[in-house]
Amino acid sequence: MPKIVPVILCGGNGTRLWPRSRASKPKPFLPLLGDRTLFQSTLDRCSDHEMFDPPTIVIGEQHLEFARAQAADVPGDPLFIVEPMGRNTAPAIALAALALDPDQIMLVCPSDHHIVDPDAFRSAARSAATLARDDWMVSFGIAATSPETGYGYIRRGEAVGDGFRVHSFVEKPDMERAITFLADGNYAWNGGIFAFKACTYLAELETHRPEIFAAVSTAFERGNRDGETIRPEAAEFAKVEKESVDYAVMENTQRAAMVDVSMGWSDIGNWDALVEQRGSGTQDNVVVGPGEIIGSSGTMIDSDGPHVTVVGADNIVVVVDGDDVLVVSRDAVQRVGEAKRCSGT
Repeated sequence: MPKIVPVILCGGNGTRLWPRSRASKPKPFLPLLGDRTLFQSTLDRCSDHEMFDPPTIVIGEQHLEFARAQAADVPGDPLFIVEPMGRNTAPAIALAALALDPDQIMLVCPSDHHIVDPDAFRSAARSAATLARDDWMVSFGIAATSPETGYGYIRRGEAVGDGFRVHSFVEKPDMERAITFLADGNYAWNGGIFAFKACTYLAELETHRPEIFAAVSTAFERGNRDGETIRPEAAEFAKVEKESVDYAVMENTQRAAMVDVSMGWSDIGNWDALVEQRGSGTQDNVVVGPGEIIGSSGTMIDSDGPHVTVVGADNIVVVVDGDDVLVVSRDAVQRVGEAKRCSGT
């Protein structure tokens, strides 16, 4: 069986986990859960040489050196595609597809997700690759364990091969609908992990978003390659419209499929999600760095220097990073991006 090419997408501006994560060094390159960064853990999951070829990494110039250093222990030669500017996931995946052989299977993975069970991830990747070889456009349908309103959902259709045809993609719901989805049992979270042939993806993109396809192709053709680094032509890439792979391709193709997977997945999308992942068993509070929590529950301290003490304050997060201090209620973590210093370095 031909090997799968991991395509690792390194995007985002680092605001949701500010001040620890910043535009200059966003969350994929931080050791938030253990000694390995989220980016390194993504590479680790795709390190089985019997199953995977060396990865293709799509990244911005300002984060390239982080990625190079953290991928230094990856056997083989990772291919780096350096975007002149971010244009969302549909163009980023197109750049990777243009760099690969047409029939190669791409496994598209965000660089900043946490997965507890890598064996389950690899099993789902095998099933997805089998479908992709028959020209299906495959999404990972992640087992929904709670009525989340921050994720999109996928509704299963009839069985096909080792998976299911996608009945429909569903936008992020309100809580009432999310509870209904969970009770229904036919809905899974859409975690943004996909598998398809390079040529199939490009054909679908050309059909549904011909302007994006043409602009990305021109930027790629006019770019330059230096060893294992490809830089698309900046002026042409600036003309590319921003759009996600979900909107541009997956919601329009007639060949959308899904494979189910339960792998302990989280996108670590905010401080509350990180509290959940750092807690274990009966542990109610979390302290990272110098700190003490007294008479409180559901609280986390994450400090890189000053000793922090929290007394009698439940369900809050306190983060100290250099000269920046964040204090936020866990039910308000979605508003961290409003902080005026969030967009800084």
